[in-house]
Amino acid sequence: MTQKNNDPTAALEQNRALLEQVIHSADAQRLMELLNQNSGGNLKTAAASAALGDTKALLNMVRQVMQSPEGAQLVERLNQTAPKQP
Repeated sequence: MTQKNNDPTAALEQNRALLEQVIHSADAQRLMELLNQNSGGNLKTAAASAALGDTKALLNMVRQVMQSPEGAQLVERLNQTAPKQP
């Protein structure tokens, strides 16, 4: 197995169109709305922290949203349509 096959970035590049479709879907947009509502408007701050390696706040937000039936359904549907790594 080559290094390229283990590279998650390469897998994302291969699935770029599908990934963009998922990100811009109504389900993803609604999930972002729920996350932002539950975070008191702090979603961008939590996402920026996650990008720097501190995922605690963002993960807590996702867990909280997933406790609602709507949030759980959104995440499940997004999971089903998200690109799969080979």
